[in-house]
Amino acid sequence: MKVEEQFVATAKKRFQNYKALAEKAIEQLIPNQLFVPMNDESVNSIAIIIQHMHGNMLSRWTNFMKEDGEKKWRKRDEEFVSPPKDKAAIMQKWNEGWQCLFDALDSIKPEELTETIYIRNEGLSLMDAVLRQLAHYAYHVGQIVFYAKQLKSGEWNSLSIPKKK
Repeated sequence: MKVEEQFVATAKKRFQNYKALAEKAIEQLIPNQLFVPMNDESVNSIAIIIQHMHGNMLSRWTNFMKEDGEKKWRKRDEEFVSPPKDKAAIMQKWNEGWQCLFDALDSIKPEELTETIYIRNEGLSLMDAVLRQLAHYAYHVGQIVFYAKQLKSGEWNSLSIPKKK
């Protein structure tokens, strides 16, 4: 396998791992906990983070080789208000966003990794854009896991190696 092919396969595996990690955290919550704001200062809830990731994924990965990753139709500010009010609807957004990403990754030809694409008018190699988004999604998955753990308090089942193990 060439390095370029290995890069795409490895990136996809990392994205899949982050998706699964967040889902394991979400599974520990009762549905209404997805909609609880983090604190009085922030209206962000896990549902809001998911809604934002959905908007970002659709914008970044739809027609990514030909159009700027910040689409004119994206309404980023609206991603931070009024998420769907039930778990099934928010999880549908979650899965739709990830599917858009995975379909895009599956479409990448190894020779395209050095081509320039644009995100917010900034030219990036496709490889750099993939890494940029991997970091962005890992950041938000970390928020989801951290907040889910706070919501569960002492009832949390570790997603990695439990303390003293």
